[in-house]
Amino acid sequence: MISVLTRIFGFHNLALVEDVVQDAFCRALEVWKFRGLPDDPAAWLMASAKNRAIDVLRRERTARVFAPELGRLADSEWTLVPAVEERFAPHALQDDLLRMMFSCCDPRLQEEAQVALILHILCGFSVGEVAGALVAGHAAVEKRIGRAKKVLAGSRSLFEIADAKQVSARLPAVQRALYLLFNEGYHGASTEAVVRDELCREAIRLATLLQRHAAGDTPATRALLALLYLHAARLPSRLDAHGDLLPLFDQDRSRWDRSLLAAGEHWLEEAAAGTELTDYHVEAAIAWVHGSAPSAAETDWRRIVSLYDQLLALRPSPVIALNRAIAIAQLEGPERGLAEIAGIGRAEKLASYPFYPAAMGELELRRGQREAARGHFQSARSLARNASERRFFEQRVEACGARTEAAS
Repeated sequence: MISVLTRIFGFHNLALVEDVVQDAFCRALEVWKFRGLPDDPAAWLMASAKNRAIDVLRRERTARVFAPELGRLADSEWTLVPAVEERFAPHALQDDLLRMMFSCCDPRLQEEAQVALILHILCGFSVGEVAGALVAGHAAVEKRIGRAKKVLAGSRSLFEIADAKQVSARLPAVQRALYLLFNEGYHGASTEAVVRDELCREAIRLATLLQRHAAGDTPATRALLALLYLHAARLPSRLDAHGDLLPLFDQDRSRWDRSLLAAGEHWLEEAAAGTELTDYHVEAAIAWVHGSAPSAAETDWRRIVSLYDQLLALRPSPVIALNRAIAIAQLEGPERGLAEIAGIGRAEKLASYPFYPAAMGELELRRGQREAARGHFQSARSLARNASERRFFEQRVEACGARTEAAS
């Protein structure tokens, strides 16, 4: 809705665009309460936004400048409605969504701001959710988004995706935004749910849309698709029957979606074309090793550690270093894993990440240090971002207590 309305109204009217979208949702709340949910809620919302856009154009076409593409079509009632109708056609909606993603990646903006815009404007993330996805402060992200919107306001129309060179320059930020969108659905910072399937599905849909465009069909995009499919295959086993989080080691692998695993393997093979090696390639390879292992015990941990070494070289990150330390613990024991965690650089960036103390808690528990483990799990519980995480860490705290009592 935002993409097509921005094409109609122009980036300089982005606040108006967001108001029209909000009006459509408010209208839905009023109407659906009495008439019930329509057969196709998305189509209903699109129609509502389209009608509202026509009303705005009729009312303000002499007082406001809209997108250049609309031109004189807005001057006449005979041309206005067909012009808006055409922009809401299914093929136009997909094109505009792709153009909007690339428009948010304006080279005048830093990549962090580009990604923040895509997540906030196109994916519906709150400022807090964007901050969680980028591991950044709320106030800093809010200012970043505000400044970025002002920059885009200088562009009256959406980015043209016909220029392959310009598409190539903006492509990394688009890919990263889709990666973070999926990540937020898979194990993000939402206060409502630890797993949000709809975000994962949307990330796959947008990545597929990107891959199908000639300029976006690169080895990196294919590797990203592979990664998303391989992780999505494990979604059915991420929660137990009560909605509680299940770690990889406790998941029922028979529930993993074999068709999605096959799709992931296909795209990983397709991504091997050429000489480009990206962090998406390496992450997808790690996910494939996990997905092809019959059990956690039979996982090729040596290969996973080697892949994490590559990943850390390509994209240094405290979170990647933490995951590498956990893999090393599986290979060489909990003491070695704890030593690796202690040596993580920029560990302060993990201060609000609950799985940082949780990882130390698991390793302390494995080596019999129950009181130390309890302290770490209590720290993780205090950082929990939703009820499911809180229950999971509470269970780990209780497990430490039960073992202590049994030992005494």
